[in-house]
Formats: sequence, C-alpha cells, structure tokens
Amino acid sequence: MKRTTATVRLAAVAALTGLAACTSSGSPDRPEATHTASAPAALPALRTAERSTQQAGTARVRSTTVMGSQLSLTADGLLAWRDGLSGTLTLHYTGGTAAETMRGLGVTSMEARYLSDAYYARLGDAFAAKTGGRHWLKYAYEDLRSLGGGADLADQMRSTTPDQSVRLLLDSEDVREVGAETVDGRATRHYSGTVAVGDVTDAGLQRRLRDAGVTGESVDIWIDEKNLLVKKVEKTSTANGKVTQTAHYSDYGVEVAVHRPPAADTQDFTSLLSQSGTNPS
Repeated sequence: MKRTTATVRLAAVAALTGLAACTSSGSPDRPEATHTASAPAALPALRTAERSTQQAGTARVRSTTVMGSQLSLTADGLLAWRDGLSGTLTLHYTGGTAAETMRGLGVTSMEARYLSDAYYARLGDAFAAKTGGRHWLKYAYEDLRSLGGGADLADQMRSTTPDQSVRLLLDSEDVREVGAETVDGRATRHYSGTVAVGDVTDAGLQRRLRDAGVTGESVDIWIDEKNLLVKKVEKTSTANGKVTQTAHYSDYGVEVAVHRPPAADTQDFTSLLSQSGTNPS
C-alpha cells in the first residue's frame, strides 16, 4: 500500500506541474505594473497581447517541464479560461527520479481533467488493479493542502491562465523586444525579461512565490501577428534548484468540453490514503 500512496502523491505533483507549465502563476486582478518614464516600447505591445490572449478563452497547448533531477514530463491537450480554468491534458513522464518511481508502479502516462472544483487523474489498468478496479483519482482543490499545496491552492488553480505569462513579463524591469522570429510556422515577435520576487506587483503572488522558495524568474514569450501568445519559456530559480517550463499554444478559440469521469470508476484520493492508514496531512 505504500507504493499506492506514492502513486497518489506523485500523480498530484505531475498534474499540477503539467498545468503550471501550460499556464502561469499570476493573479487576474493584480494592479498593472508601473514603470519609469523610460519604460521600454515593448510594454504597449505586451499589454495588447495580454488582452488578446485572455479574450481568446481557449487553446490547444503542449508543454515540457524539467524539475532538475526530480521530474521531467510533457503535456498536451486543450484548456479553457473564460470562466475559471478547465481542460484536459495527457501527461507523459519522460525522466527524473519521480518518473522512475511511477514506471516501477506501471504508470508511464496519465490523463488529467481539470474542472472548477477538482481535477481527476486517470492512472490506467495497473493502478486500478491495486485500488478496487477504479481508474480515476479525484483531487478536490480544497483538499490539496494535505499534500503540501497550501491553503490558497484552490484560488491559484482557478485563476491561472496562459495570458498571465505575458502579465508576469510586464513586472520585469528589464523587459525588451528581442526581434522577429518564426515559431511553429508562425511569424512572431520575441520578448524577454527577468522578474525578481520583490518586483512582483501582486502582494499575494509575491507571498506565494516566497513560500515556494522562488528567488527569481526569467520569462521569454513569442507573440504572433494576431497578438496571441505562441510560445513561452519560464526558467525559475528555487531553493531546490532550477525549473524550466516551455509551452506552445495554437488553435485559439477551439471548443473545449470537459466531463467528470463516471463516479463508479472514481476514487477520492483522501479516501484512498485513509484506507492505506496514511494521514494525508
């Protein structure tokens, strides 16, 4: 049962990591960043891109994440952010000690479905055979604090959206336009900057970054001729090492429909941990 508990915890980390790679950790109602009179000419273009990407509401995303030697994974799927964040991603474990642990448990990939109150992880037949035949694990956002997610994780999960990668760059004191580049066959403008935790304008976000051990972040984004985000690369320095997240966006406006898995095929993660005799807190 210890192996099952490890799977439950690693599935939570993977699903949250995969989503974070596709979105960003900003706050939708934070004040607009202020710059001096010599603020770079890139800022008006970035603000337009932020609005256009936010208003698009949906997109296809694919991403890669590398968390030092702990975990690397890819994610691919559809996300919507018109009324909170929802969507479906397929995650593949590609390396790291956590991926080795999951492979040892017969899990090399999983489907994650994100809804307004919870996300669901499908871990496959091998895991289901160990948990009464149920394939899906339900993680209510409000319960994730028991896995170290923090009391405000529910709000973070509901508010993170791709356009906030652009907003994060607006907090950079050295934001600049790198130049014209072709990305995924689309003509884009490349913008780059670094963000220190102390420069983040939203107090709540700043506190969360500090609590997570984040000391600084570099952000690169690519914007197309429709003022839509095409690609982002975020490199974060944390107390536990560097994290690199790369995401590509396409098919803006695509229809996104997310359905809850059948209740008869779903196990709540807190119940599973209770059955194993593990205190989730």
